[in-house]
Amino acid sequence: MKIGYIRVSTQEQNTIRQEVMMHELGVDELYIDRASGKNTDRPELKKMMDYVRRGDTVIVESISRFARNTRDLLELVEQLTDKGVEFISRKEAIDTTTPTGKFMLTVFGAVAELEREYILQRQREGIEIAKQHGKYKGRKPIEHPDFDEVVSRWRKGEITAVEARKRLGMSKATFYRKVK
Repeated sequence: MKIGYIRVSTQEQNTIRQEVMMHELGVDELYIDRASGKNTDRPELKKMMDYVRRGDTVIVESISRFARNTRDLLELVEQLTDKGVEFISRKEAIDTTTPTGKFMLTVFGAVAELEREYILQRQREGIEIAKQHGKYKGRKPIEHPDFDEVVSRWRKGEITAVEARKRLGMSKATFYRKVK
């Protein structure tokens, strides 16, 4: 079977271009994640990895849609190989059934990771320049008008920390950091 895997970074991004490509390739099953590729903790990726079996071929539009760093990419492809599953990336024309394909996978994986690092570096530089020009002030602090009253009641033991956090709409970490 031909198994297609599609990933976009956010819920708002469109998958149609990748879906059309998969349809044209005659993909039998399709898995679509709308999540960051920063790690392999993606629900549809996990389902696909559990589903595939010997003789299947996993097809992706590009390596960057499958994994964002070389280690994750190579680990995923190794898991596929151990199951007897082929891996094809259309954009980079990689086919892991050949030694050259395996070599190119490693090279392109490293290039994709380098590209991601460059993007992050440019983003950090842009934020720093914006800060210098007073145009970037960071995330707005979480402020609640009843914070002091709720914390006071919590400290007196009138309400639990869970109740206090619920009333303030704060995560555990944020709550304890702010009451320090």
